[in-house]
Amino acid sequence: MSFKTADLYDQHGDNLRVCEPIFRDFGGISHFHGQIVTVKCFEDNSLVKSTLAEPGAGRVLVVDAGGSRRCAMLGDLIAASAVEQGWAGVVLFGCVRDTVEIGQMSLGIKALASIPRKSERRGEGQRDIPVTFAGVRFAPGDHIYCDEDGILVADRAL
Repeated sequence: MSFKTADLYDQHGDNLRVCEPIFRDFGGISHFHGQIVTVKCFEDNSLVKSTLAEPGAGRVLVVDAGGSRRCAMLGDLIAASAVEQGWAGVVLFGCVRDTVEIGQMSLGIKALASIPRKSERRGEGQRDIPVTFAGVRFAPGDHIYCDEDGILVADRAL
């Protein structure tokens, strides 16, 4: 599907939620979309790693990492696993690392910033629950559309 978020907004604005412009592109693809899977975790990327190790089938993982800028929740090894498993992208309310490597991967990644410090792994977090950040509610099964202009969320595929 070829799209521009600006055009989607012009056509479906009343049915879309628009994220605040707080994200940067880090993946090798800046234009991606898919059905949403959610994870909520704070400075523990265990659930991010295990979720992206599952078949993605073109879905997008939306991670509420609490906006922490103290550690990275995604790096090159986990991103490579996501590519192998067929995920379209990751929207991360937190940080990434290994930006040169992930910038060369066929994966869309939007995050707040980069930092070299890795997260802890304590096996904590929740999956497949509604999460809210950047002024938007994301629910499992919603659809997300991302490009250089921003992020849109819809209750159904457009």
